Amino acid sequence: MRHKLFALSAFFVITSFIACTGESGAQAGEDASEQPGVTLETDDQKTLYALGQAMAQNLKQFDLSAEDLELVQQGVTDGIMGVDSKVDMETFGPKIQGFAASRASRAAGREKEAGKAFLAQMAAEPGAQVFDSGLVYTELEAGTGASPKATDRVKVHYHGTLRDGTVFDSSVDRGQPVEFPLNQVIACWTEGVQKMKVGGKAKLVCPSDIAYGDTPRPPKIPGGATLVFEVELIDITTAAAAPSP
Repeated sequence: MRHKLFALSAFFVITSFIACTGESGAQAGEDASEQPGVTLETDDQKTLYALGQAMAQNLKQFDLSAEDLELVQQGVTDGIMGVDSKVDMETFGPKIQGFAASRASRAAGREKEAGKAFLAQMAAEPGAQVFDSGLVYTELEAGTGASPKATDRVKVHYHGTLRDGTVFDSSVDRGQPVEFPLNQVIACWTEGVQKMKVGGKAKLVCPSDIAYGDTPRPPKIPGGATLVFEVELIDITTAAAAPSP
């Protein structure tokens, strides 16, 4: 059953990939109904396309090339058409998980290498400070209030982007600030927000080692990603409660 589910996932991913790529393929963010080769007129068609998009997120960890996709497509076709498998599934089926981990590590390595150049660029900007952790901190607006401690609970607005400017999360866009204990977020935030004062704004550029590491955070954050946050420290709401004896 596990192998059949994997084959079904790959089938929908491949069909959506074929529809969305090529020399005249659509740019990211373009309406899927306008892409060449895609017909999305009925609710069923749109739902199937959405299923393919959802399944694609689960296969991104495989870091598939065009050549890889051809092999996956052949396996899916053979499985659905009832053609005898060209490999022993009892032998190679269990290898899928390890293969995924290896490919994810490879992709994270590339992303981290690209992040190094980006971090150097950010560190060279006026007013930027670089700390031992790798954090690049730039004050955008000076605050006049107190600075939080790691054990404090803070209220902030933030706007998070990848190094290419892709927005992956934003309380600003949602129009709703968030509150959290400062010692229960990524290390970059725990360190960086303590350097701020209430009422201030700052840019935190976070290498992956103090962000999410090599672990991807679907749908938008790849493994090894350097993250950029513009943070406004609105308030220190309460001190974090001490643990009970």
